[in-house]
Amino acid sequence: MTEPDIRFSLANERTFLAWVRTAIGLVAAGVAIFHLVGPSAATTVLSLLLLASGALAGCVGYAHFRAADRAIRAGEMLPTNGVVFVLLTAAVVIGAAAAVVTVLV
Repeated sequence: MTEPDIRFSLANERTFLAWVRTAIGLVAAGVAIFHLVGPSAATTVLSLLLLASGALAGCVGYAHFRAADRAIRAGEMLPTNGVVFVLLTAAVVIGAAAAVVTVLV
């Protein structure tokens, strides 16, 4: 088996690192809201949404990295998945929840 062009492997790693940065940002935002905003049910729900989205982003990023790496090494088309749509929907819901929390607090 021949090794793929290193540029493809490095691009795949950069994409994975972007997923990791996103996951860290979501988790940090969840922790910050939980600790810095007054305690209420709305801030707790928002914090939990952010933490769950961060965990999901990390897991999805790793799964996508592994699938893309296998496809690159096999010379196949890169895989696609619908999880990006789920994370986008979560981001919209979190944004709306943040707006509600801002108005209520």
